[in-house]
Amino acid sequence: MYHISLRPETWFSYPLVTQLAHVGSEVERSILWREKKPEYMKLAFFRALELLDLTIDDPKNALGLKELCRVREFLVDYFLYDNVYGFDDASWRKYFMTFALAARK
Repeated sequence: MYHISLRPETWFSYPLVTQLAHVGSEVERSILWREKKPEYMKLAFFRALELLDLTIDDPKNALGLKELCRVREFLVDYFLYDNVYGFDDASWRKYFMTFALAARK
């Protein structure tokens, strides 16, 4: 576990947009570290997965479960495998920026 002090009930108290904004922050770190220090990229990516898994486990997000699981699948493919779905850094930034902006309001 990467977020040692984060308890599921605390995470579940955040709105979905806030949860995904936090996931997006870790995805952004993964993108930034990819070329500089791949070991840092993996750490940031696994933190993103941990937060995304908590988001998937959150009962209030049941209606969006399909999308959340697909995002997880696409992220794993993008960062760890062959990117068969054809994503790029810009598409991930655009996807998660929407949540970051919504969380600020």
